[in-house]
Amino acid sequence: MFLGHIAVGLAGKRAAPGLSLATWIAAAQFVDLLWPIMLLLGLEHVRIAPGITAVTPFDFYDYPITHSLVGGLGWAAVFVIFYLVTRTRRTTRIALLLAGAVLSHWVLDVIAHRPDMPVLPHGPYLGLGLWNSIPATLVVEFALFAAGIFVYMGTRPDVARRISFWILIGFLVVAYLAATFGPPPPDVHTLAVTGLSMWLLIPWLGFVDRTVGSRQSGVGSHSR
Repeated sequence: MFLGHIAVGLAGKRAAPGLSLATWIAAAQFVDLLWPIMLLLGLEHVRIAPGITAVTPFDFYDYPITHSLVGGLGWAAVFVIFYLVTRTRRTTRIALLLAGAVLSHWVLDVIAHRPDMPVLPHGPYLGLGLWNSIPATLVVEFALFAAGIFVYMGTRPDVARRISFWILIGFLVVAYLAATFGPPPPDVHTLAVTGLSMWLLIPWLGFVDRTVGSRQSGVGSHSR
């Protein structure tokens, strides 16, 4: 999934508006931010196999570090430790919510993937195969995304701030559709390098959140 993971981050912002949207979506997408790095380092592997599912041409046959449930638990702990170390105002509730956001990635991927999601580093493998149907995938992804937007908009951005938010939303939709219906990358190296571009979303999200923040988020002159 892609839009489904973004939806988790959007909902997280509503649950704890004091944290940046960039933090929430980084948590929900954390393992996918790490995955292209692991590919480039040769620590994980993928094959480009057009037709392996209707939606994605990738055979995820070796990614135990980032995408196993055990790995997800470890990365959730890393993300929470980073939160605890870098924040002066921190709560157990938010730490648990961030851990849940990181782990939600594995849960949503189990729904989408064929049985290639490891529980332990080398199995057993789970996957409900949503990606075997393009219509079902689009319905689920966009339903989750719309729900995430609805929950996030409860943070009540003003009219001027709403513009930059919808520009971001439009970009995410276009990027998702291009990845879904476009040609596969020519090789794994190109896939990994392209995947690194997801890191650019984080500062963009930080900017958008400064201009789309809620009244409760503590952003703006009235909070100082």
